[in-house]
Amino acid sequence: MSQAQDPRTAGPKPPFPDQEQEHPGTERKLDPPVDHGEQSYVGHGRLQDRTAIVTGGDSGIGRAIAICFAKEGADIVLSYLPEEERDAKEVEAQVEKAGRKIILHPGDIGDKNYAQSLVSTAMDKFGKIDIVVNNAAFQMSRKSMDEIPEDEFEHTYRTNIFGLYYITKAAMPKMKPGGVILNTTSIQTFRPSGELLAYAGTKAAIANMTKGLAQLGAKNGIRVNAVAPGPVWTPLIPSTMPPEKVKNFGSQTLFERPAQPVELARIFVFLASDEATFISGEIYAATGGPTPL
Repeated sequence: MSQAQDPRTAGPKPPFPDQEQEHPGTERKLDPPVDHGEQSYVGHGRLQDRTAIVTGGDSGIGRAIAICFAKEGADIVLSYLPEEERDAKEVEAQVEKAGRKIILHPGDIGDKNYAQSLVSTAMDKFGKIDIVVNNAAFQMSRKSMDEIPEDEFEHTYRTNIFGLYYITKAAMPKMKPGGVILNTTSIQTFRPSGELLAYAGTKAAIANMTKGLAQLGAKNGIRVNAVAPGPVWTPLIPSTMPPEKVKNFGSQTLFERPAQPVELARIFVFLASDEATFISGEIYAATGGPTPL
């Protein structure tokens, strides 16, 4: 009989080695390395033969979602930035290893035409869309409003909010009853950091939009939920945060560590599956401790 996993030791604890990356960062340079479920996750056919669009799928939470969805039987349309092609190819290998199909489709989710093309690609290649995961996001840490360039502020909203709007608007009419839309929000929705002013604002908007979209989707049998992670060890951390914060990232949680992406992906799998047929309009927090409301 296997023993239950101690949450205190389910992932590495800080302090972490000194490390910096250029945005958007890469998995290969992360120290300690990340668990996306390549070895640790075992599928049970909960998403058998479904088609999922996953944005921001080359690294971090999106990468883990794509891998775990594939292990559950889903085919994937993977969205990511062109400069992250190498990481995306690694996801492709994992999905194919799980015996599923994957379409790599790079681009900027904040561009309307590109976002719509993800939907048309899914329909052309797989003939349907069962699941949309709006996970792609941009963040940058700034110490004051004066340090936030106006184009960066706009880019944050265009990526995090407009991207979700474009792809959801295009996908919902194509989805049949039982379809699922899943959004990635954040603990920043409930406990915003001044240094992440733009990012936190977008995540609060995503939580609000999730509840509104759930009402609209219910008319056609489509469920809409969001997951609100706390600190998660991904390339965004060393590529957008100051070194002192990277070193101790996640130490403030009850378990004194950040989450591993696979720990979040398990929640997305549950919400995407028929095990969650009576769940819509919810924000599932996975913050390593109580979420302040």
